[in-house]
Amino acid sequence: MSSEHIGSNFDDFLAEDGSLEEATAMAVKRVIAWQLAQAMKAQHISKTEMAARMHTSRMVVNRLLDERDTSVTLATLARASVAVGLPLRFELAGAVA
Repeated sequence: MSSEHIGSNFDDFLAEDGSLEEATAMAVKRVIAWQLAQAMKAQHISKTEMAARMHTSRMVVNRLLDERDTSVTLATLARASVAVGLPLRFELAGAVA
C-alpha cells in the first residue's frame, strides 16, 4: 500500500496534477473576497455604496466578492482597497531582491 505521494508536499502534488495555478488563484481570491466582505461589514458599506465608491457597477462588486471568480483585475482590487481604506500589498514569497 505504498504511494508515490506519501511524504510529499501538497503543492508538488497539485503541480504534477496541473492544477497548482488554479488552486493558488482560488485560495488567494477566497482570502481577498473574505477580507473585503469583512471590511465592508465593519464599516457598514453596502454593495451599492461599495460600487459607488469604486465608480463601478454592483455586478463588478458581486464578482469581486465571489470567491470562485478569479478573473478580478489589479485595477479593480486597487479601487476596492481605496474604497474600504485598506492598503493593498502583493508580494511573491521568496522572491530574490
